[in-house]
Amino acid sequence: MQQTIDFELDARHEHVELNQLLKLVGLCDSGGAGKAIVASGVVYVDGQQELRKTCKIHPGQEVTLEDFLIRVLPAN
Repeated sequence: MQQTIDFELDARHEHVELNQLLKLVGLCDSGGAGKAIVASGVVYVDGQQELRKTCKIHPGQEVTLEDFLIRVLPAN
């Protein structure tokens, strides 16, 4: 069963880097660990495999890692 995580982007930023997003939602301990996860080929952005570790993720995009779905939301 997939677990959904809603991540609200900080109002001061237009995007978040993929490796940092994984860290910020608690799926890894550091940005470096996030880079390793992305490089392993198990991360998908909007249904497409993503291998760019610092890919810019914008509000409205969805990131999938194993049984986790991260929905990136605009700041309120």
